[in-house]
Amino acid sequence: MRFKRMIAVISAAAMLTSCLAVGTHAAAGRDYRINNTYAGVDWSTYGQYKADLHAHSTASDGNSAKYRTVEEHYRHGFDIMAMTDHGTVDYGWDTDNVNTIVKIGATIRRGKLAVGAVSASGTAENGKRYTYDGTNYTQYNADGTAERSMLRVPFGNEQNPTSFNNAHVCTWFADYGDGSIGGTSDYETPIRNVDRLGGLSVINHPGEYSGARNERHFEDAYDQSNLKYRYIANKFADLLKKYDSCLGVDVNSKGDFRTRYDRKLWDILLEKVVPSGRNVFALATSDSHNDGIIHSGYTLMCMPEKTVDALKNCMKNGEFFAASRYIGSREEIKAWSDELKAAGVGSELAKELTDAYNAILAEEQTGIQNTIYEFDEEAAAPRVTGITVDEAGDRITVSAKDAYLVHWIADGRVIAVGNSIDLDEHSDEIGSYVRAEIIGRGGVIYTQAFTLEYEGAPQAEDAFFVDLGGATTLLADTIVKALAFVLNKSGVSKLIYNIIYR
Repeated sequence: MRFKRMIAVISAAAMLTSCLAVGTHAAAGRDYRINNTYAGVDWSTYGQYKADLHAHSTASDGNSAKYRTVEEHYRHGFDIMAMTDHGTVDYGWDTDNVNTIVKIGATIRRGKLAVGAVSASGTAENGKRYTYDGTNYTQYNADGTAERSMLRVPFGNEQNPTSFNNAHVCTWFADYGDGSIGGTSDYETPIRNVDRLGGLSVINHPGEYSGARNERHFEDAYDQSNLKYRYIANKFADLLKKYDSCLGVDVNSKGDFRTRYDRKLWDILLEKVVPSGRNVFALATSDSHNDGIIHSGYTLMCMPEKTVDALKNCMKNGEFFAASRYIGSREEIKAWSDELKAAGVGSELAKELTDAYNAILAEEQTGIQNTIYEFDEEAAAPRVTGITVDEAGDRITVSAKDAYLVHWIADGRVIAVGNSIDLDEHSDEIGSYVRAEIIGRGGVIYTQAFTLEYEGAPQAEDAFFVDLGGATTLLADTIVKALAFVLNKSGVSKLIYNIIYR
């Protein structure tokens, strides 16, 4: 009897080993098609231009005049900047165009602040001579040579300026929304109209609209068993499937307090949208309303030349990286700390991250998180120097400088650490994409997702979605829009503005 039992155990073990071997062989034989948004980038000749696609001035509710917003971005090494004042199309940094309703409201809140447009030429606050030709702002060295130029993104605008829940959308390259107000919950109207005009857009800091920023725990933010969060994720997924010109979502901005769970939302949207045939890009911005936050979040644009056309193509193709000097999610802070310690690198950074994690844990007693980890501003930020995709070997490799570690995420989980990932080794953890995050002493970089096609890949959801945003907008904005219409049509708003500022 004992002998028969032993034979049974051995047979069962043999069957299990056989099954495991078959499973491993099947995984190793999976034929991945890896879609790489950086495939067209020539790493030896392309520049990586530092861009802020979301910045404010005193033309709306910023604290810094236009000229100072421009000068401070230039001082922080930006190569590209979009002025995106609320409901106010940027027709040029040398114009004083305002949305009178927004500007009067900002004046009531912040006091009288002149727009302070940039002149065609003059002397900057740092004493250097500059010129501005409507497209490029350039400062000059003492010997008269140009230091570098900073490119203006045409027609920047943050739509839905007076929405009660901050349903904001940044748009560029399309003259739409100047003087508009309202927009509570209504993402589709600006996205649709900018799409028709050939422009581009992004969903701004979704953690503010969704309320996810108020969650104390990572697992609760964007929890898809929660009806509200499921509706929000489906709403954004529906918009992204409809409009290719809506690039994706802002995943880290303005110090990362309100966006600290928005990388989680990005992963949820990738899972929902990629099987339908399109990617979801991540952007990071400063959303600066004052000088102190200008150097917080940015994008690195991989372009053959610094021109408006090259920028637009870069953005449409996803040939850029989101980057930030802040991390606010305690789960991400803990993961990076643990990975650095395990790899035996970046000990100082690992300790600082651990300290930040412990501080956030202690703050749980009050229910309010005040700690956000800020990277060393003096340290060089990580920079990707090359990306290689080996489809025959099912391997993706990211090379970077000034970086300690790269980790790889699929379906919202870290599945591998290291410069390369062998997809076959993680096939049971991979759905329709993988993406990489890179950390160094000077910040964190997010690659766009590498979308995957293979036999048995997740299929597109064929779900009917009803957006309640229109009804919400009608209920929330009717009085505001009616009042603004009367004030604008009668000329009262312009008269008030002229009394204050003229």
